[in-house]
Amino acid sequence: MAIRQILRRSLSSERRSASSGVGVPMGHLVVYVGENEKKRFVIPVSHLNHSSFQELLFQAEEEFGFHHPMGGLTIPCSQDLFVDLVSDLSRT
Repeated sequence: MAIRQILRRSLSSERRSASSGVGVPMGHLVVYVGENEKKRFVIPVSHLNHSSFQELLFQAEEEFGFHHPMGGLTIPCSQDLFVDLVSDLSRT
């Protein structure tokens, strides 16, 4: 249930971003990643099904609740860890 709320809010933010000229390909979403300085990543929605990515979503929920300061889904982990995870998920 909580993951659905996070995604719903994130996707509604993405629709607003897309309408303002910031394009996100169909089947992808924007996440902001970083412990201090946030970096924007566009990832496939399919990554959300993986248990390792869901763990990051739970961490985001614990830290931010359903209010994400960047307007999209914000993930509180190092960018290096995130890049490694996304690379691994892209290979599977």
